[in-house]
Amino acid sequence: MKKFVLRRDTPSENRPENYQIAYSELLNQQQLEAVMHQDGPALVIAGAGSGKTRTLTYRVARLIEHGVPPQHILLLTFTRRAAREMMERATSLLDERCNKINGGTFHFYCNRLLHQYAEAIGYPPNFTLLDASDAVDVIDILRNDLDINRRGKRFPRKGTIYSMISTATNKQQSLHQVVDEQFSQFLHHIDAIEEIARRYQVYKRQNHVMDFDDLLTETCSLLRENRELRLKVAASNRYILVDEYQDTNSLQAELIRLLSQGHSNVMAVGDDAQSIYAFRGADHRNILNFPEEFNGTKIIKLEENYRSTQNILNLANNVIGQARDKFDKKLFTNREEGEFPGLVRAPDERDQSRFIAQMVLNKREEEIDLGDIAVLFRNGRDSYDLELELNRKKIPFVKYGGQKFAEAAHIKDVLAHLKVVVNPSDTLSWNRVLLLLEGIGPKSAQNIVSALSQREKPHELGDMSGLSEKAKSSLMGLSSLLTDLKDKDFTVSEAVDHIVTYYKPICEKRFDDHPKRLKDLEAFVSLCRNFRSYDHLLEDLALDPIEATAVDTEPGVKDENPLVLSTIHSSKGLEWKMVFLIQCLDGIIPSGFSLEDEEAIDEELRLLYVACTRAADELFITYPLLQQSARGDYFSNPSRFIDNLSDNLLEPWELVEESQQQLTESDEVKKLNE
Repeated sequence: MKKFVLRRDTPSENRPENYQIAYSELLNQQQLEAVMHQDGPALVIAGAGSGKTRTLTYRVARLIEHGVPPQHILLLTFTRRAAREMMERATSLLDERCNKINGGTFHFYCNRLLHQYAEAIGYPPNFTLLDASDAVDVIDILRNDLDINRRGKRFPRKGTIYSMISTATNKQQSLHQVVDEQFSQFLHHIDAIEEIARRYQVYKRQNHVMDFDDLLTETCSLLRENRELRLKVAASNRYILVDEYQDTNSLQAELIRLLSQGHSNVMAVGDDAQSIYAFRGADHRNILNFPEEFNGTKIIKLEENYRSTQNILNLANNVIGQARDKFDKKLFTNREEGEFPGLVRAPDERDQSRFIAQMVLNKREEEIDLGDIAVLFRNGRDSYDLELELNRKKIPFVKYGGQKFAEAAHIKDVLAHLKVVVNPSDTLSWNRVLLLLEGIGPKSAQNIVSALSQREKPHELGDMSGLSEKAKSSLMGLSSLLTDLKDKDFTVSEAVDHIVTYYKPICEKRFDDHPKRLKDLEAFVSLCRNFRSYDHLLEDLALDPIEATAVDTEPGVKDENPLVLSTIHSSKGLEWKMVFLIQCLDGIIPSGFSLEDEEAIDEELRLLYVACTRAADELFITYPLLQQSARGDYFSNPSRFIDNLSDNLLEPWELVEESQQQLTESDEVKKLNE
């Protein structure tokens, strides 16, 4: 059979020679190749600091310039912030069409799709989401129903059970396999754990709620089992861009395959050398196997680094070169070679901390802002001694981590009132709302929730029998609030302000630090002006939690930008002029738990690579020669990854006490005089 290939007609204004943006002048050769790629699968291996975001941004603009309707472009990222940033940058490059693409996280996209086709999976369109802490609370209820306390042997806590279930889901493994491999001490309880998991699934169905993992599993199931719908959705997403592909889990990789059936126009962008989230379910094999999963994949490597000096990149290239499974690439830069990275062998942990504190103060005198300096470490506990030293020296610092805004108790209390308005079947939120009231305890709350499930208008709480007068009065106040929220035409911020006014006396009684919490709530009311509906607010906060609350982070006095302390995992995607990597010891990097596993050793190398490539101008790797433990002092070993590196990759530094240095200089003077 003979074939005749029909060329696609491209309007003259959409041809490359007529593009508004001068792509070839603004991008390097590899970036340009990725941006100009048209149809078929492509894998962009974007080395650290190589302009990954820039490449994705220009590709969005270029596709639209070529005539692709914005609504047919799907941009999937791991944070809503990343998607917004790319869309805003593309808009500033081209025009408002770039803001009309489908952009967001995997979970955000799946949530929107499932609400559209909820009935196909047996859910009502108004289902609500359980955040992680809500899910753990449900597990706790189910755990207690099994009367665990009578079992005699230690049973996993609620958070551990949730972690087991979530890990099994994201890795697409059986619960038995996950418990056997990661929680073997609880394997004798496997029957009870599996029963809790089964009841958890039933609970979510009965209460019309989903957790984050369900958003992925239910979407995959929806697309997998409905061919016509799958092809319809794939056709609406003609071009798919995926950021940070190395961080995808097996469910997300399957989702990309399902969403691209019929066209395979997928561009996955990421760096296998920065895959460091296996503990969250990320599978680095997804990016390594992409060319096998998508036949005809074009591989493009971004190797020019715009962040670090060449000497820092030489070290990073050497580190990742030791990995077993990887795409070969070599980072280079047009910047100057710069200082050699330093290897500092401190006598003990105390001296390691003294060195960093004094070096930081020296750099501050050289007009380097504290906020441009970071100290990285493997585990949160690795910085405890340094934190004490920084406090002694009055050096302000911030340690990455802390409570999410939407996970704070006072915010969750307010949100629970909105949740029961949106989804009256959400028994967990009903329970939270009712337990805030005077005169109502757990048993009364359970009875009220059972009674409400039989009512046509569950927000009308009158005529509850068996309650004290105080409890009845409290219920009437709640009923009035919920009825207003349901029936009146409030904006979202007006509704939240109404709840906050009602909640204020409750907050003042519940929390000793209520002034800070009320300040949070004031800010929350203002923030809600950006949301168009109750559902929009609840989904947004569940899918992309706001980071900080005033409870733990409000500074006492205004000060300069603080020094940054961060785990390596939390530092990914960030950069500083100067970086210290502390406690670089065998048993820490690499972790002692990884030594017998080749895949785990590779991930440890990637972790060190990520740490090194956060530094733009100066990098110091430090470790103490002497370690302390409850059993006494012992000599430590530097990380095997850096132990035998040459001095032109990692320059040795010696710490000398001031009195010893003065003595050495005196001896040198004597020799000169002789």
